[in-house]
Amino acid sequence: MKVRRRLSCVGLVTLLALSGCGNDTGPEETGPEEEVANEQPEDVATNEVDMEPAVEEPEVEPLEVAIDVAAALRSDRRLMVEGETNLPEGARLVIVVERELSGVRWQSRTEVQGSRFEAGPFGPGSGLPDGGYSITVNLPEASVQPLAIRERIGDEGEHLAGPLVRTSRHGLGQVASYSRRYLIGTEPRRTTDEVEVLGVE
Repeated sequence: MKVRRRLSCVGLVTLLALSGCGNDTGPEETGPEEEVANEQPEDVATNEVDMEPAVEEPEVEPLEVAIDVAAALRSDRRLMVEGETNLPEGARLVIVVERELSGVRWQSRTEVQGSRFEAGPFGPGSGLPDGGYSITVNLPEASVQPLAIRERIGDEGEHLAGPLVRTSRHGLGQVASYSRRYLIGTEPRRTTDEVEVLGVE
């Protein structure tokens, strides 16, 4: 009997020892899902775009607009206009001839070719009557110019410079305009403005 009790005590001690090993207080193992959930996100560079060097647009040199006009009266008393300019090749121009007395206007569209332009003839079939006339050469808004011209003068004409440049009446950027007065016939001058007298060729 004593042997059995000793064996029982030994067995009980062994069980207690084994159960104590099962309550190990070490860190519990986590499943693979928990490991993924507990992982810290890697640092992401939030300023990648800012770190890239800014692409600078090439600086465009201002274009100081120069226009010079000459007019000639044909044998049928209609007016031909030609001129020179430093505007880019292919720039679209509008030439306007206006009679000062009546305000009647004639206009023609043309383009710069080899730094020159020409337009006409202006006036009615019966010819221009004697009197004062103004000839105006307009470089319209960049929005109506070819792409190559817009690249030179700017999408809003911002690269145009000089005394001939002004803001468009329609608020579409800068334009250029040149105007000169002419007198046809022998009507005496009634003004001190610079007026060129044209005779029939």
